[in-house]
Amino acid sequence: MNTTPTQNEDWLFEITPKNSFFSLPLKEVWQYRDLLFLFVKRDIVTVYKQTVLGPLWYLIQPLFTSITFTIIFNSVAGIETGVVPPFLFNMAGITVWNYFTACLNGTSDTFRANAGIFGKVYFPRIITPISIVVSNLLKLGIQILIFLVFYAYFYVQGAEVGFHWTAVFFPFLVLLMGILGLGLGMIISSLVTKYRDFTHLIGFGVQLLMYLSAVMYPLALIEEKLPKYGWLVHYNPLAYIIETSRYMLLNVGTLSVKGLLFTFVVTIFVFFAGLLVFNRTEKSFIDTV
Repeated sequence: MNTTPTQNEDWLFEITPKNSFFSLPLKEVWQYRDLLFLFVKRDIVTVYKQTVLGPLWYLIQPLFTSITFTIIFNSVAGIETGVVPPFLFNMAGITVWNYFTACLNGTSDTFRANAGIFGKVYFPRIITPISIVVSNLLKLGIQILIFLVFYAYFYVQGAEVGFHWTAVFFPFLVLLMGILGLGLGMIISSLVTKYRDFTHLIGFGVQLLMYLSAVMYPLALIEEKLPKYGWLVHYNPLAYIIETSRYMLLNVGTLSVKGLLFTFVVTIFVFFAGLLVFNRTEKSFIDTV
Protein backbone atom coordinates (compact mmCIF):
# COMPACT_ATOMS: atom_id res chain seq x y z
CA MET A 1 0.00 0.00 0.00
CA ASN A 2 1.41 3.34 -1.01
CA THR A 3 1.35 5.79 1.94
CA THR A 4 3.38 8.53 0.27
CA PRO A 5 1.30 11.72 0.06
CA THR A 6 0.63 12.98 -3.42
CA GLN A 7 1.68 16.42 -4.55
CA ASN A 8 -1.84 17.78 -4.18
CA GLU A 9 -2.51 16.19 -0.81
CA ASP A 10 -2.55 18.64 2.13
CA TRP A 11 -1.12 17.81 5.52
CA LEU A 12 -3.21 18.59 8.59
CA PHE A 13 -0.30 20.70 9.81
CA GLU A 14 3.42 20.74 9.24
CA ILE A 15 6.20 20.88 11.83
CA THR A 16 8.93 23.26 10.71
CA PRO A 17 11.73 25.19 12.43
CA LYS A 18 10.80 28.61 13.72
CA ASN A 19 11.62 31.35 11.27
CA SER A 20 11.78 33.97 13.99
CA PHE A 21 12.84 33.92 17.62
CA PHE A 22 9.86 36.14 18.38
CA SER A 23 7.48 33.48 17.06
CA LEU A 24 4.35 33.09 19.20
CA PRO A 25 2.55 30.02 17.81
CA LEU A 26 -0.99 30.91 18.85
CA LYS A 27 -2.43 28.80 16.04
CA GLU A 28 -0.51 25.76 17.26
CA VAL A 29 -1.47 26.45 20.86
CA TRP A 30 -5.11 26.40 19.79
CA GLN A 31 -4.57 23.15 17.87
CA TYR A 32 -3.04 21.63 21.00
CA ARG A 33 -5.66 23.08 23.35
CA ASP A 34 -6.60 19.61 24.63
CA LEU A 35 -3.00 19.10 25.71
CA LEU A 36 -3.06 22.52 27.36
CA PHE A 37 -6.11 21.50 29.39
CA LEU A 38 -4.38 18.24 30.37
CA PHE A 39 -1.34 20.16 31.60
CA VAL A 40 -3.59 22.51 33.57
CA LYS A 41 -5.29 19.52 35.18
CA ARG A 42 -1.90 17.97 35.93
CA ASP A 43 -0.64 21.16 37.57
CA ILE A 44 -3.73 21.39 39.79
CA VAL A 45 -3.90 17.72 40.81
CA THR A 46 -0.22 16.90 41.39
CA VAL A 47 0.65 19.90 43.58
CA TYR A 48 -1.31 18.62 46.59
CA LYS A 49 -1.78 14.98 45.58
CA GLN A 50 0.12 13.41 48.51
CA THR A 51 -0.31 16.11 51.12
CA VAL A 52 -2.09 15.95 54.48
CA LEU A 53 -4.09 19.17 54.16
CA GLY A 54 -4.40 19.26 50.38
CA PRO A 55 -6.16 22.35 48.98
CA LEU A 56 -6.42 23.79 52.49
CA TRP A 57 -2.94 25.18 51.86
CA TYR A 58 -4.70 27.70 49.60
CA LEU A 59 -6.35 29.00 52.79
CA ILE A 60 -3.53 28.51 55.31
CA GLN A 61 -0.78 30.32 53.41
CA PRO A 62 -2.46 33.73 52.86
CA LEU A 63 -4.20 33.59 56.24
CA PHE A 64 -1.08 33.04 58.34
CA THR A 65 1.01 35.39 56.20
CA SER A 66 -1.60 38.14 56.69
CA ILE A 67 -1.61 37.55 60.44
CA THR A 68 2.20 37.66 60.56
CA PHE A 69 2.38 40.86 58.52
CA THR A 70 -0.31 42.48 60.68
CA ILE A 71 1.59 41.71 63.87
CA ILE A 72 5.06 42.68 62.60
CA PHE A 73 4.42 45.60 60.27
CA ASN A 74 1.29 47.14 61.77
CA SER A 75 1.40 46.34 65.49
CA VAL A 76 5.18 46.39 66.01
CA ALA A 77 6.44 48.69 63.23
CA GLY A 78 3.37 50.94 63.45
CA ILE A 79 2.56 51.12 59.74
CA GLU A 80 -0.87 52.70 59.37
CA THR A 81 -3.45 51.60 56.81
CA GLY A 82 -6.02 54.35 57.29
CA VAL A 83 -9.62 53.32 57.87
CA VAL A 84 -9.03 49.87 56.40
CA PRO A 85 -8.31 47.10 58.95
CA PRO A 86 -4.61 46.14 58.71
CA PHE A 87 -5.41 42.44 58.32
CA LEU A 88 -7.65 43.11 55.32
CA PHE A 89 -5.09 45.52 53.86
CA ASN A 90 -2.37 42.87 54.07
CA MET A 91 -4.55 40.07 52.74
CA ALA A 92 -5.44 42.11 49.64
CA GLY A 93 -1.76 42.64 48.82
CA ILE A 94 -0.75 39.06 49.62
CA THR A 95 -3.54 37.58 47.49
CA VAL A 96 -2.39 39.52 44.43
CA TRP A 97 1.29 38.91 45.15
CA ASN A 98 0.77 35.15 45.54
CA TYR A 99 -0.55 34.83 42.01
CA PHE A 100 2.50 36.52 40.54
CA THR A 101 4.97 34.43 42.55
CA ALA A 102 3.12 31.21 41.73
CA CYS A 103 3.37 32.02 38.01
CA LEU A 104 7.02 33.05 38.27
CA ASN A 105 8.16 30.07 40.36
CA GLY A 106 6.19 27.59 38.28
CA THR A 107 7.40 28.78 34.88
CA SER A 108 11.02 29.35 35.97
CA ASP A 109 11.66 25.59 35.98
CA THR A 110 9.95 24.75 32.68
CA PHE A 111 12.85 23.21 30.75
CA ARG A 112 14.42 21.24 33.58
CA ALA A 113 11.13 19.90 34.96
CA ASN A 114 9.81 18.84 31.55
CA ALA A 115 13.03 17.66 29.89
CA GLY A 116 11.75 14.08 29.68
CA ILE A 117 8.61 15.11 27.80
CA PHE A 118 10.34 17.66 25.58
CA GLY A 119 12.89 15.09 24.46
CA LYS A 120 10.30 12.52 23.34
CA VAL A 121 7.43 14.21 21.56
CA TYR A 122 6.75 17.45 19.74
CA PHE A 123 4.25 20.04 20.86
CA PRO A 124 4.52 23.83 21.20
CA ARG A 125 6.81 24.15 24.22
CA ILE A 126 5.22 27.41 25.31
CA ILE A 127 2.09 25.45 26.22
CA THR A 128 3.85 24.27 29.39
CA PRO A 129 4.46 27.70 31.00
CA ILE A 130 1.07 28.94 29.78
CA SER A 131 -0.62 26.00 31.52
CA ILE A 132 1.04 27.03 34.81
CA VAL A 133 -0.26 30.60 34.49
CA VAL A 134 -3.76 29.31 33.74
CA SER A 135 -3.80 26.68 36.51
CA ASN A 136 -2.78 29.26 39.10
CA LEU A 137 -6.00 31.14 38.34
CA LEU A 138 -7.79 28.49 40.42
CA LYS A 139 -5.57 29.24 43.41
CA LEU A 140 -6.14 32.97 42.89
CA GLY A 141 -9.90 32.46 42.70
CA ILE A 142 -9.96 30.51 45.99
CA GLN A 143 -7.84 33.12 47.76
CA ILE A 144 -10.02 35.96 46.46
CA LEU A 145 -13.05 34.09 47.81
CA ILE A 146 -11.32 33.86 51.21
CA PHE A 147 -10.55 37.58 51.01
CA LEU A 148 -14.22 38.33 50.29
CA VAL A 149 -15.28 36.30 53.34
CA PHE A 150 -13.09 38.41 55.63
CA TYR A 151 -14.17 41.51 53.70
CA ALA A 152 -17.80 40.75 54.53
CA TYR A 153 -16.91 40.07 58.17
CA PHE A 154 -15.16 43.42 58.66
CA TYR A 155 -17.96 45.19 56.80
CA VAL A 156 -20.56 43.73 59.16
CA GLN A 157 -18.35 44.80 62.08
CA GLY A 158 -18.61 48.40 60.86
CA ALA A 159 -15.28 48.85 59.09
CA GLU A 160 -15.25 51.59 56.44
CA VAL A 161 -14.47 49.41 53.45
CA GLY A 162 -15.94 49.47 49.97
CA PHE A 163 -15.11 48.57 46.41
CA HIS A 164 -14.15 51.32 44.01
CA TRP A 165 -15.95 51.31 40.65
CA THR A 166 -12.62 50.59 38.94
CA ALA A 167 -12.78 47.07 40.43
CA VAL A 168 -14.42 45.99 37.15
CA PHE A 169 -10.93 46.28 35.62
CA PHE A 170 -9.36 43.95 38.19
CA PRO A 171 -9.16 41.08 35.64
CA PHE A 172 -6.90 43.35 33.58
CA LEU A 173 -4.47 43.51 36.52
CA VAL A 174 -4.59 39.73 36.81
CA LEU A 175 -3.75 39.46 33.12
CA LEU A 176 -0.80 41.84 33.55
CA MET A 177 0.51 39.82 36.50
CA GLY A 178 0.20 36.57 34.58
CA ILE A 179 2.01 37.93 31.51
CA LEU A 180 4.75 39.52 33.63
CA GLY A 181 5.25 36.30 35.62
CA LEU A 182 5.28 34.30 32.38
CA GLY A 183 7.88 36.56 30.77
CA LEU A 184 10.22 36.57 33.77
CA GLY A 185 9.71 32.84 34.26
CA MET A 186 10.68 32.06 30.66
CA ILE A 187 13.86 34.12 31.05
CA ILE A 188 14.82 32.39 34.30
CA SER A 189 13.95 28.94 32.94
CA SER A 190 16.25 29.53 29.99
CA LEU A 191 19.10 30.61 32.27
CA VAL A 192 18.65 27.61 34.57
CA THR A 193 19.38 25.20 31.71
CA LYS A 194 22.99 26.46 31.63
CA TYR A 195 23.50 27.79 35.14
CA ARG A 196 22.03 25.38 37.69
CA ASP A 197 23.05 27.46 40.70
CA PHE A 198 20.77 30.23 39.43
CA THR A 199 17.84 28.36 41.03
CA HIS A 200 19.22 29.20 44.49
CA LEU A 201 18.87 32.90 43.76
CA ILE A 202 15.22 32.72 42.77
CA GLY A 203 13.83 32.27 46.29
CA PHE A 204 15.99 35.08 47.67
CA GLY A 205 15.20 37.33 44.73
CA VAL A 206 11.43 36.82 45.04
CA GLN A 207 11.57 37.52 48.78
CA LEU A 208 13.52 40.73 48.21
CA LEU A 209 11.17 41.76 45.41
CA MET A 210 8.19 41.42 47.75
CA TYR A 211 9.59 44.13 50.03
CA LEU A 212 10.08 46.39 47.01
CA SER A 213 6.53 45.81 45.73
CA ALA A 214 4.52 47.60 48.45
CA VAL A 215 2.82 44.37 49.52
CA MET A 216 2.72 45.22 53.23
CA TYR A 217 2.73 49.02 53.16
CA PRO A 218 1.04 51.87 51.23
CA LEU A 219 2.99 53.24 48.29
CA ALA A 220 2.74 56.76 49.73
CA LEU A 221 4.65 55.62 52.83
CA ILE A 222 7.87 55.32 50.82
CA GLU A 223 7.53 58.89 49.59
CA GLU A 224 7.01 60.07 53.16
CA LYS A 225 9.61 58.01 55.05
CA LEU A 226 12.32 57.27 52.46
CA PRO A 227 12.09 59.84 49.67
CA LYS A 228 15.71 59.22 48.60
CA TYR A 229 15.11 55.53 48.02
CA GLY A 230 11.56 55.76 46.74
CA TRP A 231 12.75 55.22 43.16
CA LEU A 232 13.45 51.57 44.02
CA VAL A 233 9.72 51.05 44.47
CA HIS A 234 8.46 53.50 41.85
CA TYR A 235 10.43 51.76 39.10
CA ASN A 236 8.97 48.41 40.12
CA PRO A 237 5.88 47.65 37.98
CA LEU A 238 4.59 45.19 40.59
CA ALA A 239 4.27 48.00 43.12
CA TYR A 240 1.73 49.73 40.89
CA ILE A 241 -0.19 46.49 40.40
CA ILE A 242 -0.39 45.88 44.16
CA GLU A 243 -1.31 49.50 44.95
CA THR A 244 -3.94 49.62 42.20
CA SER A 245 -5.50 46.33 43.28
CA ARG A 246 -5.93 47.66 46.83
CA TYR A 247 -7.41 50.86 45.39
CA MET A 248 -9.93 48.78 43.46
CA LEU A 249 -10.78 46.30 46.22
CA LEU A 250 -10.57 48.53 49.31
CA ASN A 251 -10.86 52.07 47.92
CA VAL A 252 -7.61 53.02 49.64
CA GLY A 253 -4.33 54.31 48.26
CA THR A 254 -3.80 55.97 44.90
CA LEU A 255 -4.51 55.19 41.27
CA SER A 256 -1.62 56.25 39.04
CA VAL A 257 -2.46 56.17 35.34
CA LYS A 258 1.16 56.97 34.51
CA GLY A 259 2.30 54.13 36.76
CA LEU A 260 -0.08 51.67 35.11
CA LEU A 261 1.08 52.74 31.67
CA PHE A 262 4.68 52.19 32.77
CA THR A 263 3.67 48.76 34.10
CA PHE A 264 2.00 47.84 30.81
CA VAL A 265 5.05 48.84 28.74
CA VAL A 266 7.46 46.95 31.02
CA THR A 267 5.20 43.87 31.01
CA ILE A 268 5.05 43.72 27.21
CA PHE A 269 8.81 44.24 26.95
CA VAL A 270 9.56 41.51 29.51
CA PHE A 271 7.16 39.10 27.81
CA PHE A 272 8.73 39.47 24.37
CA ALA A 273 12.23 39.34 25.87
CA GLY A 274 11.22 36.11 27.62
CA LEU A 275 9.74 34.77 24.39
CA LEU A 276 12.97 35.54 22.53
CA VAL A 277 15.16 33.80 25.10
CA PHE A 278 12.71 30.88 25.43
CA ASN A 279 12.64 30.22 21.68
CA ARG A 280 16.42 30.39 21.45
CA THR A 281 16.86 27.99 24.35
CA GLU A 282 14.24 25.60 22.97
CA LYS A 283 16.49 24.76 20.01
CA SER A 284 19.41 23.49 22.09
CA PHE A 285 18.35 23.02 25.72
CA ILE A 286 18.20 19.22 25.47
CA ASP A 287 22.03 19.18 25.17
CA THR A 288 22.59 21.24 28.30
CA VAL A 289 19.75 20.45 30.70
